[in-house]
Amino acid sequence: MAPETPPRAGRREWIGLAVLALPCLLYSMDMTVLNLAVPALSADLKPTSSQLLWIVDIYGFLVAGSLITMGTLGDRIGRRKLLLIGATLFGLASVFAAFATTAEMLILARAVLGVSAATLAPSTLSLLRNMFHDPAERTFAIGVWISAFSAGGAIGPVVGGVLLAYFWWGSVFLIAVPVMILLLAVAPFLLPEFRDPEAGRLDIPSAALSLAAVLAVIYGIKGLAEHGVGVEPFLFILAGFVIGTVFFRRQKKLDDPLIDVRLFRRAAFSAALATNLLTVFVAFGSFFFVAQYLQLVLGLTPFQAGLVSLPSSLAFIVGSMLTQKMTTRARPPVIMAGGLLVAAMGFVAQSWSAQAESVAAMAFTFTLFSLGLAPVFTLTTDLIVGSVPPEKAGAAAAMSETGAELGGALGVAVLGSVVTALYRRTMEADALTGVPAPMAEAARDTLGGALAVATELPATLGGTFLSTARDAFTGGLVLTSLASALIAFLTAVLILGIFRGSGTPDTEDRTEKPVPAPAE
Repeated sequence: MAPETPPRAGRREWIGLAVLALPCLLYSMDMTVLNLAVPALSADLKPTSSQLLWIVDIYGFLVAGSLITMGTLGDRIGRRKLLLIGATLFGLASVFAAFATTAEMLILARAVLGVSAATLAPSTLSLLRNMFHDPAERTFAIGVWISAFSAGGAIGPVVGGVLLAYFWWGSVFLIAVPVMILLLAVAPFLLPEFRDPEAGRLDIPSAALSLAAVLAVIYGIKGLAEHGVGVEPFLFILAGFVIGTVFFRRQKKLDDPLIDVRLFRRAAFSAALATNLLTVFVAFGSFFFVAQYLQLVLGLTPFQAGLVSLPSSLAFIVGSMLTQKMTTRARPPVIMAGGLLVAAMGFVAQSWSAQAESVAAMAFTFTLFSLGLAPVFTLTTDLIVGSVPPEKAGAAAAMSETGAELGGALGVAVLGSVVTALYRRTMEADALTGVPAPMAEAARDTLGGALAVATELPATLGGTFLSTARDAFTGGLVLTSLASALIAFLTAVLILGIFRGSGTPDTEDRTEKPVPAPAE
């Protein structure tokens, strides 16, 4: 008997897709605009160095730690309901953050923003899984979903810069309020409600274990990125893995687990999850260091650096939107492998561009690897959420996003350790002779510190010192670019090896099953 043809999306679903793009846009904007506001809010609230770190970091920590719980919660209470609850909390917390009068108030607001933001990605992605049952339409919808994140990251610094030029630092948080009000007004009419009709109660101990495990690993990885190799970061990472082991063992014993660990036995799901993590690893590592290179080595302002990176964001959007068309001409594994090979070429070209100190060349290579990575993100996300029944899409979406958060943190930490080690070794060998000890310590840690020290040194010594520091950082960027190229190449080989000889990554992934009636 021929398989039943999945239903195609109608006007309501396509309009609903535009609605779902709104919170995704804000999610990524909120992660970028705060960095611009740090100098102004520091002058106003006068936070300690520790408080400032928590203001910046707590949002990402709680997003990463809460994703699995929120994704599973959406499966139980309804994805639309979770999205509306999260949007309401996000809007209220944004207002609270905008008018915070102390550092403690802003830390609390950012914490609530992080928890509420963790509801947005899994609820929107799982709703897409239920709204678009045709595999080709779902791939296109996920491309739009990913493009919204990229667009938010691109326009966030621009909008934030304009607001900060005319208003107080709190204005960057108020961007979210009118958008969330619009979402709350139209979502009940344009978005269907879906939940797992057979879902049991949320297992609170499992939720606590998942939160603790992810937070410990993320905190340890961030410690490695900021302070280098040390006992404390490794202890946190080890604790996270131990708690994670307890979490997974508990899931095997539960009748209604937070996540179905049997999913990891499926080649398509596990390979897509690993590919997504590795792709985010190389992407975030490069984004982080290229931004510093443009400003600290080439001397661009933050606004100019944002303009240079704008073509890469546009390339990412174009690549995401064209992915569905590509699947009509080639199998998803071939497209993903091809995209990773294009990205690898971009990373190799980036290593040359960094040495050439060419703004135009850096913009081109940045654009090239973004164009290559875009279809990889789209297809791995599609494979992850498409490999589970629609009623379990929330948990799958949460695992996809948690993997991305871990990949991003690892990319910055691991590649950052390489850059930092090479930078410090070069500085200690070539640049610190004749520099006073306190200044030498600051210059040894970061290129930003070296720039500050150079202004206090005699002109001749300061010029030589600054040139050496910039060359040291550039050497680290060249090495990490080549490492990223190698990782992208090996990931492409891995994909082709796993999916060799199959018409699609997994026939079950691309064939829709009967869908339970939506819960309105």
